[in-house]
Amino acid sequence: MERISSFYAKHGKHLFDASAAFCLVLLFAPLMVLIAVLIKLTSRGPVFFSHKRVGLNNELFLIYKFRSLHTDTPSYSEKPDSTEDVRITLVGKWLRKTSLDELPQLFNVLKGEMSLVGPRPEMPFLAEHYEPWENQRHLVRPGMTGLWQLSPRRRGSIREGIPVDLEYIENLSLWNDLKILLRTFKVFWDNNTY
Repeated sequence: MERISSFYAKHGKHLFDASAAFCLVLLFAPLMVLIAVLIKLTSRGPVFFSHKRVGLNNELFLIYKFRSLHTDTPSYSEKPDSTEDVRITLVGKWLRKTSLDELPQLFNVLKGEMSLVGPRPEMPFLAEHYEPWENQRHLVRPGMTGLWQLSPRRRGSIREGIPVDLEYIENLSLWNDLKILLRTFKVFWDNNTY
């Protein structure tokens, strides 16, 4: 798997992503404004949090999230594995439990840096140690959700989930993307996203 050649992967996927992300931004705009106000009212610091990640063809980009941790938390510290972690703000507990902290990534999708569905974006200091076969996960844009994010392996490291990412890329299609998006919404409504 040295390159992606299907029409959907090369042209249709980004068109679908941009169109859907634009509609979702309009749909969720009132909620995003509410979240921004709640963050400012309940904790010191910026509304948004940005992080360098590895994208398509190993190019770096800034991923956006609503800030859910206190500002004195180191940027690349180990992620919380529970909403009881003292580094998480009051509003952040709700944001992380519902995954609403990731809504700003819709703007990454509109900018063409991310996809709605794809491999989870990796941090640069981890990706620089990838083997060539592992780097194939960067043949497509990273996604807000994806096959790995919905699998039991998500409890492990992103690197442990690379075979799942490559399985997704190997079978990339509009139909599979739609199925993953539907599963993502089901998990969201079941309130089981942490």
